[in-house]
Amino acid sequence: MENYFDLFGIPVQLRVDLNQLRPTFFVLSRKFHPDFFVSRSPEEQQEALDKTALLNKAWKTFQQPDELIRYVLEIHGYWQAGEKYELSPDFLMEVMEINEAMMEPATADTKSLSDHTHALLKEMSGPVSGILQENPFYPTPEKLAALKEYYYRKKYLDRIGQGLS
Repeated sequence: MENYFDLFGIPVQLRVDLNQLRPTFFVLSRKFHPDFFVSRSPEEQQEALDKTALLNKAWKTFQQPDELIRYVLEIHGYWQAGEKYELSPDFLMEVMEINEAMMEPATADTKSLSDHTHALLKEMSGPVSGILQENPFYPTPEKLAALKEYYYRKKYLDRIGQGLS
């Protein structure tokens, strides 16, 4: 199956310039639009529908940085739906302490908790900041493992951030 990057004719990357891709998106949308395949064979109609669905999923993924990281991990075999990824006990303890503090609304200092969460996000993004900027992305097992750890930690911290909003 063609991946999102192949569809758009770009190298695998973790940050996509949507302004540069927008013209390609419109060209591909028109090229594969099902209305242009009504007089074609059922197989060609289905292929057009499949390409349109893939194109729309790609565009949506390119707009969401965390989903793009997850997708890159997936195409390289480092992420699977429903997997149980284990984060370090130290990180989980820190997250648990923040969550417990949030459950005490009378004593919770949301500003302090928010600052702490942002500091954790900044700290954990440091080791992967160079990887995130690679274009094209040259995957190695070490880079993919670091991205996976970052992805799962960020998901935890994003949920905390939503609770603080």
